[in-house]
Amino acid sequence: MTIKDLKKIRIAFLSTIYHTSFPLMFNNNVEKFLGIKTEWELHGTGPSIIKKFLQEELDIGYIGLPPSIIGIDKGANIKCIAGGHVEGTIMVAFDHFKSIQEVDNNIIDFFNQFRNKFIGVPKRGSIHDVMLRDCIEKAGLEDKIKIKNYDITDFILPDMEKKIVEAAVGTPALPVYLNQYLTTKVVIPTKIWWPYNPSYGIIVSDFLIDNYREIVERFIILHKDACTSIRQNPRAIAKIVEKEVEFINLDFILNTFKISPKYCAALPPEYINSTMEFVSVLQKLGYIERKLNESDIFDLSIIEKIHPEKHHYENGIVI
Repeated sequence: MTIKDLKKIRIAFLSTIYHTSFPLMFNNNVEKFLGIKTEWELHGTGPSIIKKFLQEELDIGYIGLPPSIIGIDKGANIKCIAGGHVEGTIMVAFDHFKSIQEVDNNIIDFFNQFRNKFIGVPKRGSIHDVMLRDCIEKAGLEDKIKIKNYDITDFILPDMEKKIVEAAVGTPALPVYLNQYLTTKVVIPTKIWWPYNPSYGIIVSDFLIDNYREIVERFIILHKDACTSIRQNPRAIAKIVEKEVEFINLDFILNTFKISPKYCAALPPEYINSTMEFVSVLQKLGYIERKLNESDIFDLSIIEKIHPEKHHYENGIVI
């Protein structure tokens, strides 16, 4: 099939401000470069995106890998074809709680502080939910700590104000957002939790990969260039986002970038190995039934062509 046969591409994205969806969407880069109409769909969580993939109503998605694995297990015909960001999960609590470092990284002592308390986290099956539940189980406290899942993470703030939840797990924007209104602190930083955890990648339908490979390759070129811009010129990217998104300013965006600065389009072994560790955890927690292989989740052929050089996750950003 030729590009002319494809009438539009449907792209799902999250409100996560460090994803390349924002500069690509706001500058209309995809339509300009691909020469095809695009429909951008905002979703509150990764599992919501997976639902649309299962209904074959999406072509491309910006999403964490655990929800993608769950979707593949349920029959979604999708592959991760590029990375984007790693180590994007963080835990925040009121400042009277001790951080993981303050208890010498003892996971049991740390989570014991939250016995009979609620911790807020995005929807079940999100990367943040899976990582939190895995840690609590490793601490042997799964029956002692209460988890409250949110379809929309903005609702965590009013619940923390009311002390309904006393800690929260989410993206690097979470501490920046909460600190505007509450006295909170980071208790598990992104770099400590789970090395190279795949906070998001580019997920594409098998149909698009098989039938419109040129479109997919050109999209990944745009994505790679945008990842480079976030690393090398984050202020310019932040200004684009600030201009188009209400209620957030330049400092908010830059602070979010700095909290978790590992951006790249590549899929190095570290990213893949971390993802495959999630397969075992998802099975253990009952989210998936079968043991998926790397080839069930990834198609590396496009990114190896577009990004043959060494990955840049460790380069950080220049501010």
